Amino acid sequence: MKIQLSEKQIENWNELPYEFFVGTDEVGRGCLAGPVVSCAVLFTDLSLLSEFKDSKTLSEKKREALFEELSLKLLFSVGIATVEEIDTINILQASLLSMKRAVQALELEKKELKKSTKKILLLDGNQVVPGLLGYVQAPVIKGDQKVSLISAASVIAKVYRDRLMKSLAVDFPNYGFEVHKGYATELHRSLIERNGPSRFHRLSFKGVKEYVL
Repeated sequence: MKIQLSEKQIENWNELPYEFFVGTDEVGRGCLAGPVVSCAVLFTDLSLLSEFKDSKTLSEKKREALFEELSLKLLFSVGIATVEEIDTINILQASLLSMKRAVQALELEKKELKKSTKKILLLDGNQVVPGLLGYVQAPVIKGDQKVSLISAASVIAKVYRDRLMKSLAVDFPNYGFEVHKGYATELHRSLIERNGPSRFHRLSFKGVKEYVL
């Protein structure tokens, strides 16, 4: 079930009448290479809540430090949709699929979450996750800036994906993945033009498909 929260409810989301609060966000939608990664988080103690900024506004060093802090304060799981899935079902549907996988993985970590009938999923944006049963879903526009639970998911997903892209750079050194993390920078575009796409590039995306032989 989808609900629309008022600004007051968004500001005081932890006072809503639910037993479990799950936040989720994704990163990598606008990239030319690499998977889209989502994180689902569950605060184990609401008294530990603090304000977290959207991962895109933080430096890499600050994100890494915050990732370690958050790991001690909450339960989280990550969901991934592959490049092949992105090219097959489109980036929006792949993003939602990665969110679904993240939430389902979190349920395996927290058995009580799956059994509960009073749980809410707070999402960044205006979409809901299809096929995810048992949750009230509350999408929040710019939720990564307004809801600390979503912001935390944003930070973890970003750090996880950045580390993944750095690892890909070891086997694919000609694309600068460790620098741009797959985003459509001028450097990345020039390397695709020079070397052609790798198997981790999104062949359906403009900036890549032009160079598919």
